[in-house]
Amino acid sequence: MRVIVALGGNAVLKRGQAPDADVQQANIRTAVKTLARLALEHELVITHGNGPQVGLLAVESAADPNLTRPYPFDTLGAQTQGMIGYWMQQALQNALPGRQVLAMVTQTLVTAVDPAFENPTKFVGQVYDQEAAEKLAAEYGWTVRQDGPHWRRVVPSPVPRRIVETRLIRMMIREGVVVICAGGGGIPVVRDERGRLTGVEAVVDKDLTTALLAEALDCDAFLSLTDVPRVLRAFGTPDQSEIAHTTPHELRALEFPAGSMGPKVEAACRFVETTGDMAAIGRLDEAERILEGSAGTIVTPNGRWPLTSTL
Repeated sequence: MRVIVALGGNAVLKRGQAPDADVQQANIRTAVKTLARLALEHELVITHGNGPQVGLLAVESAADPNLTRPYPFDTLGAQTQGMIGYWMQQALQNALPGRQVLAMVTQTLVTAVDPAFENPTKFVGQVYDQEAAEKLAAEYGWTVRQDGPHWRRVVPSPVPRRIVETRLIRMMIREGVVVICAGGGGIPVVRDERGRLTGVEAVVDKDLTTALLAEALDCDAFLSLTDVPRVLRAFGTPDQSEIAHTTPHELRALEFPAGSMGPKVEAACRFVETTGDMAAIGRLDEAERILEGSAGTIVTPNGRWPLTSTL
């Protein structure tokens, strides 16, 4: 099968860990053990989050006395794509000797009139208490919001329209290359009236970008891999229960947290509704079992996997 995997941010940096390079590289080496096994059996495309990393770079850039102004968010996104992509590429090359692996810096086309630019919602960077967050907001002109018991910076998150380098990614897949791309949802860009691309201050949702890319690449399966075994129905209530096999229609009748599981569920539903293929949400270390149908929350048109006829 042609499989696209969206790695949650925890695969690179777990909440509470120091954002040191060696810590993140160790996490990636662990993640690659599963990814390498998938690559042996399937055509594989990998995307990844970058929230903690891009937030850290934003703080460093804002505090750098040598800069007239901080680096813009599109540039910071490119930096994290290069850094995380390099770590993943090297780890996969070491795990798959003789196999070609390519980390690509990719751009995601959005529209300049997307309403998200007027309503920042995407959490990025480290967590703070309310006092520290409000101090940083006043100092750097940030927008901050509460994220559970903590506070974090939020930036606009426009809807992805197309990955600019889609044709190149498709070419690499046909050559048997494992492709790492669309890190952090891709670098957000808009096209002007002359067709030229320009970066914008935003972060595109990684799962929505991955669903869009999965459709464009004719992927057979879209896996959103995180640190939870399954999507939970009635999360945080006495009626909480795991969802094993489901349909987009059933999922859309439920409510999920907008800042965490919501985008993953929406991306899975969009992919299945558009393609009729399979999407799933689950743990990274259970990816192989998810494809077999024995783990994760699996979303298909008829709620069955492997897909079977409804006749």
